[in-house]
Amino acid sequence: MGWLDALRGIAALVVVFDHSSYAFMAEFRRELMPEFNTSRYGIMVFFLVSGYIIPASLERRGCVRTFWIGRVFRMYPLWAATVAAVLTLNLMGIAEIRDFGQQSVASVVVAHVTLLQELLGTPNILLVLWTLSYEMSFYLLVVALFTVRLHRRSAAVAITLAVLAAVSVTAGITPAVSALSGTVGTGDLIALASITMVVSILCASAGPPALRVFGGVLGGVLALVLVLFNGTVPMWEGLVILAVMFLGTAVYRAEHGQSTWRNVAFTAVVVVACAVGSAYWNDDGSHFTRRGWIVAFLLAVLTFGVGLAVRHRRIPRWLTGLGTISYSVYLVHPMLLAVTDGTIGRWPRDNLKYEVAFYVVLLPLCVLTYRCIEAPGQAWGRKLARRVRLP
Repeated sequence: MGWLDALRGIAALVVVFDHSSYAFMAEFRRELMPEFNTSRYGIMVFFLVSGYIIPASLERRGCVRTFWIGRVFRMYPLWAATVAAVLTLNLMGIAEIRDFGQQSVASVVVAHVTLLQELLGTPNILLVLWTLSYEMSFYLLVVALFTVRLHRRSAAVAITLAVLAAVSVTAGITPAVSALSGTVGTGDLIALASITMVVSILCASAGPPALRVFGGVLGGVLALVLVLFNGTVPMWEGLVILAVMFLGTAVYRAEHGQSTWRNVAFTAVVVVACAVGSAYWNDDGSHFTRRGWIVAFLLAVLTFGVGLAVRHRRIPRWLTGLGTISYSVYLVHPMLLAVTDGTIGRWPRDNLKYEVAFYVVLLPLCVLTYRCIEAPGQAWGRKLARRVRLP
């Protein structure tokens, strides 16, 4: 898995640059973004890697219950620590959290605890948390396919989602941002979605097969409805994100003899063609934005392909190590940026020294958060999973 760690490490560094360049490389960023959307590049690489790893994790365990335990202890300890740190910085007057409008504190908390806040009409406490909502949707869909024994149809799922994205653009189907929240009410939607999610996970993790199927399907339907009708990104991009993750799963299938490389190649061509076509024909009124998105998407797929091609070669330890701490890098860097914004401020001109210094401070800090928070959390998860595993 060293090549996957390397890809995660590269993606994390690019995302950090995308955000830190606001503060320290503003001139360069203004020139780069119209040609290459660094944020979309990084997250698309992350999504491809997740697509490869997550279904493999579920199928290796063969148990939905232990899969969810593993995911909870993988994601939530560091998530809770970073959210708590941001709230503390806000109380100290160093960082400002986003305005939640008329939403109650309880609704905001519940939405964030589900990790679906991006799809529940709730602004993210940390902007980078929006991608975790799509990760969680992918988990729900993967579990749904696993419970109904269609989990090996990854290529067909990826193609279906990509084609739907292209069709939605062609047909001009563009729901308003957080359309369901506006119709049902944000608070009611959060309550309904949260209860549905809990019920689906509990049922899918239960013993009786019929209950597992019910829970899996319920969670999958919830994920699709939220991505299609309540996202803040356009419908076509939400579908492309899911298609990209299932493309990563299709690659895993081929590598482990569950599918053919010809099938994967065809799937990749369809997903890439539909994604690029959707972005190009999307009527957002910004040619430069489209071009930057398309270049980033194509380079992300190319990067994953290069990583796949060299997967049997020795990967430098510093790259695999960077991948190991990539989740910390992803969640911790916005906090560090909040501190720099509140102290030295943002620079209108490029300052490469500050940009490099930001990485020099960030990476050791992330090693610390990995060793003190992430690694112990994962160890606790593995211990609990061994105790509650279904026969």
